[in-house]
Amino acid sequence: MKIAVQVYSVRDGIKDTESLLKALEKIKEIGYDGVEFAGYFNTDAKVIKAKLDELGLVCVGGHIGLGDFEKDKLEDTIEFQHELGVKAIGVGGAPHRTLDECVKTGKVLGRAKEYAMEKYGITTYYHNHCEEFKPLRNKRLPIDVIGSYCDLEIDTYWSYYAGVDNYKFLLDHMDKIILLHIKDGIDGHPKALGEGTCDIKTVIKAAKVMELPWVVVENDDPEPNGFEDIARSLKYLKSII
Repeated sequence: MKIAVQVYSVRDGIKDTESLLKALEKIKEIGYDGVEFAGYFNTDAKVIKAKLDELGLVCVGGHIGLGDFEKDKLEDTIEFQHELGVKAIGVGGAPHRTLDECVKTGKVLGRAKEYAMEKYGITTYYHNHCEEFKPLRNKRLPIDVIGSYCDLEIDTYWSYYAGVDNYKFLLDHMDKIILLHIKDGIDGHPKALGEGTCDIKTVIKAAKVMELPWVVVENDDPEPNGFEDIARSLKYLKSII
């Protein structure tokens, strides 16, 4: 099992191409094997890919807007991701408050998945927060409705915070889950791994059963800064894997 980091965790140090590439260098120095992007700072995909190859980092995915998967932008979106070498690309969230919103979000990602899979073998995924585990009026969960159209990246802190039995949920949905966000927190406030109350060891146990090749570290609100935070998280995660 290899460990990637969501670049959003170190966003405060990135404002342009130069700082993005320097951030990738720091991520590699800390000891990560891969990255998941959350923005590219107007940087050409070839430039990013060259830096990733230089450093020996793998791009495991990225969070982009749902609109980037719409028909008028889909071709450019997938060409960019193909250049990065990804096998999966997704959204960090999208409309899901009603059944209609869930279906619309799912269908956009589902149509994009069909196109990307046929052309390059790339799939699409949806990343959750808490609300996707609150039943809709028809009693179905938004995460299940959306996940009927695309793959899933489960943020295991937000599912934990929503009261989900992570081990059971992950194994019950293992055929749909392609990535896990490994995150910690206290009372809804993100923390570095091992500094909160999330059932991280149970999540890792499930990830091993699922035989996931990658897990992704993320902290929405790192302290005292992104790089120090993800370094502590990596040290803890390696100690339990």
